Amino acid sequence: MDHSQDAPQQDSSQGSSGDTLLIRRAEASDVAAIVAMLADDPLGATRESPDDLTPYLAAHTRLAADPNQHLVVAERAGKVVGTLQLTLIPGLSRRAATRSLIEGVRVHAAERGSGLGTLLIEWAVETSRAEGCQLVQLTSDATREDAHRFYERLGFVASHVGFKLQL
Repeated sequence: MDHSQDAPQQDSSQGSSGDTLLIRRAEASDVAAIVAMLADDPLGATRESPDDLTPYLAAHTRLAADPNQHLVVAERAGKVVGTLQLTLIPGLSRRAATRSLIEGVRVHAAERGSGLGTLLIEWAVETSRAEGCQLVQLTSDATREDAHRFYERLGFVASHVGFKLQL
């Protein structure tokens, strides 16, 4: 797959109003909408700062320059309604397998329950496959039990215990 600045675009579904959903690479102009979705839950509300986009815009610049990063948004009728970040990780373990990591999956409140989360994860899995990945992994905060059930329904297995060290 071409590692250019453009993520694969996908017309995934039509909403009840017939609006086509487009999954595309996030642009700097999407950052405010992404951060708003990141902050729109109890955990995100305590760790995100939508008032100051400066660090998020700097991060977007770094992500856009890295061919192993796919920060994407789902857009319907010109509005950002979902997002996720897909990171490709080359490695030596598992017979030099390349794996992908899905992070920051968010769906706008107005779209929750519409199947958009499933479409985003399916996009990430298909993109991972197209990039030659042998494994797709993700982590989910231990308190997000609904998210755990969602990922399990999509075939993910809770196979590891994750640890983090705040720096």
